[in-house]
Amino acid sequence: MNILFITATRIGDAVLSSGLLAWLVERHPGAKITIACGAPAAPLFSEVPGLRRVIVVRKRPADLHWLRLWRACVGRRWDLVVDLRRSALAWFLWAAERRLPPKSDATSHRVALLGRTLGLEPPPAPRLWTAPRHEDAAARLLPAGRPIIALAPTANWPAKIWSAARFAELARRLTAPGAPLAGAAVAVTGGKEEDALARPVLDAVPAGQGIDLIGLDLLTTYAVFRRCALFVGNDSGLMHLAAAAGAPTLGLFGPTRDQYYAPWGPRGAVLRTEESVEDLIGAVDFDHRTAESLMGSVTVEAVEQAALALTQLCAEADDGREAAGSS
Repeated sequence: MNILFITATRIGDAVLSSGLLAWLVERHPGAKITIACGAPAAPLFSEVPGLRRVIVVRKRPADLHWLRLWRACVGRRWDLVVDLRRSALAWFLWAAERRLPPKSDATSHRVALLGRTLGLEPPPAPRLWTAPRHEDAAARLLPAGRPIIALAPTANWPAKIWSAARFAELARRLTAPGAPLAGAAVAVTGGKEEDALARPVLDAVPAGQGIDLIGLDLLTTYAVFRRCALFVGNDSGLMHLAAAAGAPTLGLFGPTRDQYYAPWGPRGAVLRTEESVEDLIGAVDFDHRTAESLMGSVTVEAVEQAALALTQLCAEADDGREAAGSS
């Protein structure tokens, strides 16, 4: 069986689509999977079972990237084309079945919306695949016997970014003597092009306590997140990566809609600004490319309380599962 799976350019949206891909892999064992996505997201899919090829879609003027993708795909008969970009491409390929997601609505989380592409309710949760090299690298990066807190102080536009100084103060409070995560190591994450945003947080962590994950590849970062006691980050691809990994994930929201993009699953939580999205970005002259941070009303105290509440909730859930498993 040949499956073409067309997904997002951005890391976060691609992660959110991964549950649908996992469902297809499990439903069709032995299928040959071709994935088309943007360059930032491509490394997420290198270990997909049955992977034939990842086609990197790079935007071109006049939508010529779709023509290039068509040329890459037209020579094969597809049993199923899943086009999460809702392009016209699927209708110009030789395909036995074509599936596109419904249009976005005002209430549905993105994962729920994507699940409806294949009529799946509840939708499959996002998940990724790693190789032993990713797991081994993660284990080498992390100190044994200490809880790990991951911080992601970056995002793809400035208005979504909580300040580096507040991330640093949060790390100090969460790891202070007597705190529930006292002595935890602090892993600071971000893309290699985001060093200027992430490095000040890492530099503020006491010597011997910080772990530099800035620029680390995505699947090793995912393997690290699976080992974390807590993740705190802005609304970003790394936030969705942490949630998919099963880390207790606190997402900080302001000028974006958490009802669409909250960390998915029971181990995720949201803390947002006092102002609504409309209050923050409703002005007709708002430009997300130039706006400064709009996260000022999110206090360190509020994030600390939300983070500790989430870790306690997840710990209680884990204890309950262990008790049920041993009975």
